[in-house]
Amino acid sequence: MAANKDQEKLDQLYALYEQPMYRIAYAILHHTEQAEDAVSDAFLRIMKNLKKIGNVQSEKTKHYIICIIRSTAINQYRQNQRDSERYTVWDDRILQVPSQKDDMEQLLANITEEETIAELLEPLNETDRQIILMRCEEELSFREIAERLSIQEAAARKRFERAKKALQKKKGDICYETRLFSV
Repeated sequence: MAANKDQEKLDQLYALYEQPMYRIAYAILHHTEQAEDAVSDAFLRIMKNLKKIGNVQSEKTKHYIICIIRSTAINQYRQNQRDSERYTVWDDRILQVPSQKDDMEQLLANITEEETIAELLEPLNETDRQIILMRCEEELSFREIAERLSIQEAAARKRFERAKKALQKKKGDICYETRLFSV
């Protein structure tokens, strides 16, 4: 009989709070599957304390549910952060093993092109060089660049334009600039 009441209470909680819980988890995690997992984990935590829940629709229960889903989603978010820090960023060239003459020539051409780009960027100050590389190589938005460098978005945009003009004036329109400034 008690098991029936617990099951009924759990069904009521699920019907009433599942969607709001999902929205809270999604607002924290920004990922559908992870938000669904957080809701599932939260319900497992709720099941362990089902005896403590009185009226399903009370403010106390609502507050308890919100606290559970928030803490579950935040824990998941923190775990995601820890997991992402564990992965090493690999440059694809590290894993390339040329097997034929053509592969070696292509690899050398890529290295030569990168050295030419580095030489082109050398006269720029460090901040402008970073802005050019973040915009052109990493394809970051000006907002993301501004956040990384702790400057205003408009300043990042203007510095990019000035650096671009300076480089084009210095070297003219040559083939690797097209690749560098294709963003």
